[in-house]
Amino acid sequence: MSNIINIEDVKLDDAERQRCEIYTRVMGYIRPTTEFNVGKKGEFNSRLCFCEDKAVSGCEARECVCRDSTLALAAE
Repeated sequence: MSNIINIEDVKLDDAERQRCEIYTRVMGYIRPTTEFNVGKKGEFNSRLCFCEDKAVSGCEARECVCRDSTLALAAE
């Protein structure tokens, strides 16, 4: 008996989906980004991903590809 699920066989209606909540650290607290005011949302969206390897070699920040792609996706 196999417990492998083929992802293409799984179908979800829009009613079955739930929104993915993104949290970030602000002033020492972990907060959901949906509760940010207009200014904090703008600041969060303008953040760049920091990549130490690229910073040491002197590249531009926008060319950086992070090891953790979730940070880059969250900032977009």
